[in-house]
Order: sequence, then C-alpha cells, then structure tokens
Amino acid sequence: IRGTERKTARNKMRRSRLRTAVRGAREALAQTAPDVARKAVLEAVSHLDKAAGKRVIHRKNAARRKGRLMKQLNKLETKK
Repeated sequence: IRGTERKTARNKMRRSRLRTAVRGAREALAQTAPDVARKAVLEAVSHLDKAAGKRVIHRKNAARRKGRLMKQLNKLETKK
C-alpha cells in the first residue's frame, strides 16, 4: 500500500508539472510571439515525452498533444 501511495504522489506531481508546461505553451501561442512560443512548446514537448516515458500518460496521448501544439506553432510561424 505504501508503495502505491508513493507512486501515486510522484505521478500526481509529474502530471501537474506537465499540465503547467502545456498551459504555458498554449498561453505563449496565444500571445503571437513565435520565439517565445517555440521555447514554451519545446519545453512542453519535453515534459510530455518524460511523462509518457514514465507511463504517467499514454504514449499516444503524448503524441497527440505534441502534434497539436506543433501544429499551432507552425501555423503561428508561417503567419510571420
């Protein structure tokens, strides 16, 4: 039981960090500053990869979210 609680707490922390990174990337994409948005998106992608690697989220969930973020980033960069 203790091991489960430890792992649950660790996964909750990782998921929280992931959500914060993704939220930051979305906000950066909304501000239409391509250089800032690129940095935030790449950080979020890194968090998504780590979470998928640790099995906090499913790898296809991570791939889908990364694809959506990169699609928005590419759209933003082609505008400018």
